[in-house]
Amino acid sequence: MKKTFKNLTALFATATLALGLTACGDNTPSKEASQTASTIEQLKQAGKIRIGVFSDKPPFGYVDAQGKSQGFDVEIGKAITKDLLGDENKAEFVLVDAANRAEYLLSKKVDIILANFTVTAARKEVVDFANPYMKVALGVVSKNGEVITDLEQLKDKTLIVDKGTTADIFFTKNYPNIKLLKFEQNTETFEVLRDGRGDALSNDNTFLFAWVKQNPGYTVGVKSFGDQDVIAPAVRKDAADLLNWLNAEIEKLSKEGVLKQAYQKTLLPVYGDSVTENDILVEYK
Repeated sequence: MKKTFKNLTALFATATLALGLTACGDNTPSKEASQTASTIEQLKQAGKIRIGVFSDKPPFGYVDAQGKSQGFDVEIGKAITKDLLGDENKAEFVLVDAANRAEYLLSKKVDIILANFTVTAARKEVVDFANPYMKVALGVVSKNGEVITDLEQLKDKTLIVDKGTTADIFFTKNYPNIKLLKFEQNTETFEVLRDGRGDALSNDNTFLFAWVKQNPGYTVGVKSFGDQDVIAPAVRKDAADLLNWLNAEIEKLSKEGVLKQAYQKTLLPVYGDSVTENDILVEYK
């Protein structure tokens, strides 16, 4: 009898536990359900937004002497953060390299990429791009006296590129007879150019125009080639609400003159009259 009572007690306890778990499942949000909260709501609850930017691509993204992120992309990031969270200081700028921009998004190390991210079909398979804010094409820079003025001159020569960039992709696909010397960071690629370990370097023309202004002795001999591309903010594919918000935000920043202000603060002092804001900015009316 005692044994039977114990068995019945155990059976009742098991049934009660199962019922309790079922009830919890019906009334308590599961971990999966909690993750369906909108990305924007999650950012507001966190009180910050993590934005991936470059550390070594002035004047678009770089770290100043005080260790703070500066540049054109950073200014846009501050404006986005102010409109989204009410305070530009709630932006947390995370330093990324060209090759790991998508990886940082997918691994949730950042919420938005604003690191001069050129929109391509292949990248669209991995991340979602918002409305673009900048125009860009590829260019080639080389040393004065040995200036490359045509891509055909690069055959059987060494061209320096950053891994994972549009320059890397373009030459790998279209010019297999050009030797590519690839590095992770801009600082490495340009140091190699200065050392003479490569004959030329390819990167976004907007960046190269700025670089030669600060580095006499070099010329952007090939000013534009490939497709006329655009640069845009990127988000994860599970952040549809943030994507939609950013689409409207980029248009707003254009119409209100914020993109123009960012250009005048960060790019105009470098470009001077060699490039105009119409050559750089995507305009929304």
